[in-house]
Amino acid sequence: MHESVFLDMHKSISQINERIRDGSARVVTAEEMPAIVAELGEQGALKEVDVVTTGTFGAMCSSGAFFNFGHAEPPIRMERIWLNNVEAYGGLAAVDTYIGATQQSDTREDEYGGAHVLEDLVAGKSVELRASSRGTDCYPRRTITTELLLENLNQATMCNPRNAYQRYNAATNTTDRTLHTYMGTLLPGCGNISYSGAGLLNPISNDPHFRLIGSGVPIFLCGAQGMVVGEGTQHSPAGGFGTLMVTGDMKQMSQDYMRAATMTGYGVTLYVGLGIPLPVIDIDVVRATAVRDEDISVDILDYAIPSRSRPVIRKATYAELRSGSIELNGEEVKTSSLSSFRRARQVAAELKGWVEQGKMQLALPTRPIDAKKVSRPMHQSTQGPRVLDIMDRQVVSIHEDEEIKTAAKKLLRGETNHLPVINGAGILVGIVTTFDISKAVANPGKAHLVKDIMKTKVITAKPEEAVDIAVQKLEQYNISALPVVDGDHRVLGILTAMNLGKLFGGRWLK
Repeated sequence: MHESVFLDMHKSISQINERIRDGSARVVTAEEMPAIVAELGEQGALKEVDVVTTGTFGAMCSSGAFFNFGHAEPPIRMERIWLNNVEAYGGLAAVDTYIGATQQSDTREDEYGGAHVLEDLVAGKSVELRASSRGTDCYPRRTITTELLLENLNQATMCNPRNAYQRYNAATNTTDRTLHTYMGTLLPGCGNISYSGAGLLNPISNDPHFRLIGSGVPIFLCGAQGMVVGEGTQHSPAGGFGTLMVTGDMKQMSQDYMRAATMTGYGVTLYVGLGIPLPVIDIDVVRATAVRDEDISVDILDYAIPSRSRPVIRKATYAELRSGSIELNGEEVKTSSLSSFRRARQVAAELKGWVEQGKMQLALPTRPIDAKKVSRPMHQSTQGPRVLDIMDRQVVSIHEDEEIKTAAKKLLRGETNHLPVINGAGILVGIVTTFDISKAVANPGKAHLVKDIMKTKVITAKPEEAVDIAVQKLEQYNISALPVVDGDHRVLGILTAMNLGKLFGGRWLK
């Protein structure tokens, strides 16, 4: 191959940085790149474009920061630490700590948490430090309370174990009640679809094989220049779910790109603006950065199933998700994003300006990130209790066509407070309780048979179901028993608050 042809197909990082230094580099955002490739072709785009900037702005729960407060007089070895009543980790050195974004306030619970502490500091607000210690010869002080500004800290280093997810699965809800999740509020009956991520602007979507993104690569992090540490926790690029561990100096950050938030029914999180400049060194980079929303697909999962492996309703592309609605089971269902594409666009644009002005030069990874890794579920050496382990198998039931007085007699025997109601085929069709019978007896009228007073909407459990899921159902529906049914809806047993009380010593009820 002639040298001139080789040069046309490849640019070195030093060549690109030289162009950045002399102001001649052509820098575009990942949103602009597909049109450039369509117009100029891959070879033309390689010659024309030197750097592609990316961006994302979304909830990144696995975020936090290391702080060093400096030594007090007399000195203290801080063992318990609170910042604005949010507990921080006390297992580091004497005056170091790490505060996680999702840690909730001891006093305000999910209204305020670690994410709010981080945002308050970046916004220039003072934060109360409160700490305690048992006291030692070299650290005699036992308590301290003081007000701190970000400028008072020796170091405030953001270090986020898992950011910049390559993509997120979308979420919907097939139950008849509203669910509150980390994917936002999901309306009953597949009333909405929630998704997250910046699609074609996402950093890893533009470098899915991690040729350019790795340890030491400079990044935009919450308005400051930061760096990729390496792979993030739960990094699983083999399935399209790569993540990054990143770091940056909080003292250089902007509140515009760091926002605390609370998700109803879930808790505190931190919205993080993150972008990575990608050097266009060869045709493969051109092809990767020409990715469009139509090329990136995700699964829409049913969050009604409280399991690690949720059913897939259908696949959808980011183009479909961003359109505002998707067809699901023959109906148009509205879609909404938890992340901000507008702010992701701002991240990519500001990063573009940094590179054009020579404020940031590029680097290839000092250590590559594994592009084939698969994240594994937790190894569980023991299985938690299942419904079948503690349910009453000698369940007392009643036929729907039996008289109410027959049901009353069964309940008066004291064997149970709940009677599953079955039909002629032995299928569960309802439930009656002592309260239902009492009302019917106190108000005699047209109701004579069990089917006249039974509740037909029955919340049930499956025998293999985790007890924790059953407890959640009891709390959510404010009931005290669950008929346990098989796949044909035949009654196998019943799980009551008494069963759970024996298992947990009453601790599950607060």
